[in-house]
Amino acid sequence: MAKMTLEELRKLRESSKQELERRDNSGKDIHVIVGMGTSGIASGAKYTLEAFVTLLQEFNITNAIVRQTGSMGLDHAEPTVEIRMPGMPDTIYGRVTPEVAREIVMQHILGKRLVDGHVYDRPSKDIMG
Repeated sequence: MAKMTLEELRKLRESSKQELERRDNSGKDIHVIVGMGTSGIASGAKYTLEAFVTLLQEFNITNAIVRQTGSMGLDHAEPTVEIRMPGMPDTIYGRVTPEVAREIVMQHILGKRLVDGHVYDRPSKDIMG
């Protein structure tokens, strides 16, 4: 196994520290929840999740966390994303590509306006069982 230089170790430590900070939800009042059930993954949810992580960093939105969940029961609208944040209703968006993720960050999270054409609702309790 090759030895690491002190500089490489410092870079690794900083990278690991940033990753841990991203996953820590204390003090984060914006929750971006990406549906990562099998149909979501097949529809491209992995790229959607990666887009949100990148966009939150790009716009320096430090009070937000990106999390994963299973299916939201909206398989026909995958990939699905729920946004929970103060001052806005909990909202589920469907057909969220990386491009739509950018719209959600800019309009919903930063502008506090819903993104038309992508808002969905949860299935009723009797359908979900």
